[in-house]
Amino acid sequence: MALKLEPGTRLVVATHNPGKARELAEILENRFVLVSAGELGLAEPDETETTFVGNALLKARAAAQASGLVALADDSGLSVAALEGSPGIYSARWAGPAKDFTMAMKKVEARLEEAHADDFSAWFTSALAVAWPDGPAVVVEGRVDGVLTFPPRGDRGFGYDPIFVPEGHAQTFGEMDPAAKDAMSHRARAFAKLKAALL
Repeated sequence: MALKLEPGTRLVVATHNPGKARELAEILENRFVLVSAGELGLAEPDETETTFVGNALLKARAAAQASGLVALADDSGLSVAALEGSPGIYSARWAGPAKDFTMAMKKVEARLEEAHADDFSAWFTSALAVAWPDGPAVVVEGRVDGVLTFPPRGDRGFGYDPIFVPEGHAQTFGEMDPAAKDAMSHRARAFAKLKAALL
């Protein structure tokens, strides 16, 4: 069967992060009715996979099965070249149970200092998975490269956005107009692939 999503379909977004839910709604051009896993009171599954794709699929499948709705999940994170790709799939965990990304950004800076790093190149990866309650799923991945800057700049976006300057730009994701960020972010790139596959 061809997996297609009709506009107006009710989707559950497998996240408890309001910032991420909002950003996904904007990238999806508000063509679907989105409800977050947090709003539905769904449990967050343990992210036991070793890749962004694996974790996105795991979260989408868990949300689809628990809600009976088509589920969209994103697993994304920041990888730093000088830290051998860390925090990577552990990006959210570096922020601790309180999701304190100010602390997480300080941790990245401290690790770079400990490593006496002079290479500040980094990239964001986003894996997007859509899963149907009866089993089928589609997963895609997008990436955007850039460099890290300290101290953090800008209060837009969320997560590690204030320390990440995408290639070819002077502003951090935290300083950028959300529409400008959405046009070229790792999520936007993954979503363009997802759109081609599903819409």
